[in-house]
Amino acid sequence: MFSVILSIIVIFLIWKLFKLIEKEYILSKIPGPFTYPLLGNVEVFEPIEVTLGNILKRKEKYGPVYKMRAGFLVGVFLTRAQKIEDLIKGMKHLEKSHVYKFVHPWLGTGLLTAHGEKWASHRKLITPSFHFTVLQSFIEIFQENSNILINKLNDVADSDKAVDIFPFITLCLLDVICETAMGTKINAQTDSENEYVKSVYSLSSLIIHRLNRAWLHPDFIYNLTSHGREHKKHLDIVHNFTDSVIRARKLLFENESSTNFDPSEKRKLSFLDLLLKASINEASTPLTDVELREEVDTFMFEGHDTTAAGVNWAILMLSHHPEIQEQAYEEVKTIFENKKGKDLTLGDLSEMALLERIIKETLRLYPSVPTIGRHIDEDTQIGDYLIPKGSNTVLVIYAVHRDPKVFPNPDVFDPDRFLPENSADRHPFAFIPFSAGPRNCIGQKFAMYEEKVVLSNLIYNYRFESVGKLEDVIKIPELVLRPKNGIPVKVYKRN
Repeated sequence: MFSVILSIIVIFLIWKLFKLIEKEYILSKIPGPFTYPLLGNVEVFEPIEVTLGNILKRKEKYGPVYKMRAGFLVGVFLTRAQKIEDLIKGMKHLEKSHVYKFVHPWLGTGLLTAHGEKWASHRKLITPSFHFTVLQSFIEIFQENSNILINKLNDVADSDKAVDIFPFITLCLLDVICETAMGTKINAQTDSENEYVKSVYSLSSLIIHRLNRAWLHPDFIYNLTSHGREHKKHLDIVHNFTDSVIRARKLLFENESSTNFDPSEKRKLSFLDLLLKASINEASTPLTDVELREEVDTFMFEGHDTTAAGVNWAILMLSHHPEIQEQAYEEVKTIFENKKGKDLTLGDLSEMALLERIIKETLRLYPSVPTIGRHIDEDTQIGDYLIPKGSNTVLVIYAVHRDPKVFPNPDVFDPDRFLPENSADRHPFAFIPFSAGPRNCIGQKFAMYEEKVVLSNLIYNYRFESVGKLEDVIKIPELVLRPKNGIPVKVYKRN
């Protein structure tokens, strides 16, 4: 009996070794930098400040598909629109890569990290929460928090000194996302020392710290470190806050006489409210409290930093292009003065054609999420190369957006690239700031409307003047694309 078991084990190990050798042989056909045994590519140890620039250089040297290795981990980089479309246009390869496991403790298996049946059923359940009618109801929240931002900037405007507006805008967007996601005001703009606010920022920093240190990747090691213990502390604070909000909203929901969504009802409905109603009315099995928390935390995580980054980079671009800034001012001035103090509507936002092009061109140059990871679930041919099952791919949106064959003079800020006549024949995957395919960002319309409201208020009330040279701004590709030293600009009141 023992000999039979031993034979089975030996056969299994031989089979695993054969599959590993086969996979390595297939990967050897994909070009990339020189690989050292056990170590991998020395390029993976390059400073994060030069990562994006070096990706573009490697694209030129090795082509639109190349591989990088760190120890035993291999990533296949896709840097051109057609290659990315070949991978993600259908219903295959929907699982995110191993890198996303580091946000699992925070987000669980919410829409960002889930795959398979859970992802499909939750996507279907959540989609109505981003209907136009719902988004219109959120505009009031966008405006109210923009007003607070304007008042905060009044304190630093007209000083002729450089002001880092990054924290101002980021706290504003955190207020927006908390109120729209959970129906709860956290007043981050007026109380940045709020325990929940500090924990959200700490968790993001700790995840990046861990990602960049391979020795901290194993859970059993990380949990023993001071960073691991700090991560656990902030995780408990964030989860306890979300859980308490869910309990309160469920109680409120249960006490209401009707569970049908009525857009005219007095109480503003948050993403959580809509999810609770959909869970009971539409789902065959209502979401558990843990599943509700995962989706709310995912909405918070995905909808806060990404949009804040987009608004910040847009202000930077406008500060370096004063003529475009003035054109945008004239556009929003006409709309705001015609409103005579009334709330903006989706119709008003649709009239901000130039502002929309500015946002799109900013997202082309500075995509909030510069890379996306996908797990390959079966052998897949991409161009000239076969990518074996089990591989991890890196979809480099930053490189796709700077393809000179699609966007001539790709480093130049030119919103007119997105005039209808200039973008009509463009490859559908050439501009994908919200990803693409079945797993594209479910909240992209929410993000676009939010950015329009915040930016239009900023442009209408202030003029932004650049400080220093644009080429000196250092881009850091973390969970989102950040400027290393913030967004320093001079701020001047218009009225």
